[in-house]
Amino acid sequence: MAEILTMLRSWMSFLPKITYMNIVEIIIIAFLIYEILLWIKNTRAWTLLKGIVFILGFAMFTYILKLDTIMWILEKTALVATTALVIIFQPELRRALEQLGSKNLVSVFLPFDDSKRDTGFTEKTVNELVRASFEMAKVKTGALMVIEKGSPLKDIERTGIMVDGIVTSQLLINIFEHNTPLHDGAVIIRGNRVAAATCYLPLSDNGSINKALGTRHRAAVGISEVADSLTIVVSEETGRVSLAEHGNLRGVGDAQSLNKILTEYFVQEESSANRFRIWRGRLKDERKTDK
Repeated sequence: MAEILTMLRSWMSFLPKITYMNIVEIIIIAFLIYEILLWIKNTRAWTLLKGIVFILGFAMFTYILKLDTIMWILEKTALVATTALVIIFQPELRRALEQLGSKNLVSVFLPFDDSKRDTGFTEKTVNELVRASFEMAKVKTGALMVIEKGSPLKDIERTGIMVDGIVTSQLLINIFEHNTPLHDGAVIIRGNRVAAATCYLPLSDNGSINKALGTRHRAAVGISEVADSLTIVVSEETGRVSLAEHGNLRGVGDAQSLNKILTEYFVQEESSANRFRIWRGRLKDERKTDK
């Protein structure tokens, strides 16, 4: 056993010394690589990346066979190719930067923004949303309801008309009723209030979306690609209820399923709010004792 330990120590002596900062750097680099690969997989960049891999393989092939003329052409076009890549990936890069910019970094580390938490997403709001969604689904009334989470949707809200009303099924059904002034576009729901109606959402250019789906569903996916919102869509053609989140669209079969999804979101948000509300209370108590 002692001989084995001695052998292991001798092998380890050849390795460079690893400090705590090296470990931190490895974790950060691994996380960044994972996020980049995940971004590539979830966008059209995955298809374009396969083309780039093919070109790199071709360049390696020419280098091994010493095809000097082709290598010279590749070297001269490398700078142009880099610029072309930026142009080709422009929609994906823009979306990635929008997602990065929409993240509230302050709330990640210090999530105690009172303006957000005071307008909590309550269980009554969940029931009203579920009731409105499936009442409209029965009569095939098209609807688009965006529930704001961490990413602020003020820019989207400015494209519509301010409502600032408590979320009720009657209000939502009246908004999306045919031939009414507010039925066209999306509503923005912040906490348990309808902030605005007739809002315009960015359309997704994701080629994997079913061609049978219309502009309403493409808009729901589009807003979910640039924000962490949860969007409820009611199809005007089929009456089907769907949810869009993180660039994905999924169908919801019945009211119980939608209620469960929204309730889980509500419980998660509420537990987080309570946890940091206790923290805020302690901070206030500390300030009082200091005085």
